[in-house]
Amino acid sequence: QVQLVESGGGLVQAGGSLRLSCAASGRTVSNFPMGWFRQAPGKEREFVANFFWAGGSTSYANSVKGRFTISRANYKNTLYLQMNSLKPEEPAVYYCAARAEPYSSGSYSGGHTPYEYDSWGQGTQITVSS
Repeated sequence: QVQLVESGGGLVQAGGSLRLSCAASGRTVSNFPMGWFRQAPGKEREFVANFFWAGGSTSYANSVKGRFTISRANYKNTLYLQMNSLKPEEPAVYYCAARAEPYSSGSYSGGHTPYEYDSWGQGTQITVSS
């Protein structure tokens, strides 16, 4: 089991920045990333970024490359998403995600889709004003 709690959401002006935090507890599957997803009104949950704790590798959606940075705290089990240059069309609820149950090789697609994860936080709302 893993528990995830997001924080850091809120209102930000277009072009501004926010840092989201995800506090994780419990045991996650080794060699599987933790990730950030977002879901806008009327849209499906969308991949934003993920982070492999073991090797430190990262992956980003094309829409956020160069603006968002995913990282983790070395001193505690916390995942961050630094969001810069936020756009007015990017309001959404942001979720952190992890996997607690073992997975088969056929079920893994790089940690870029929601169905690859089985543990989710409650989400934190991001509102971008123009």
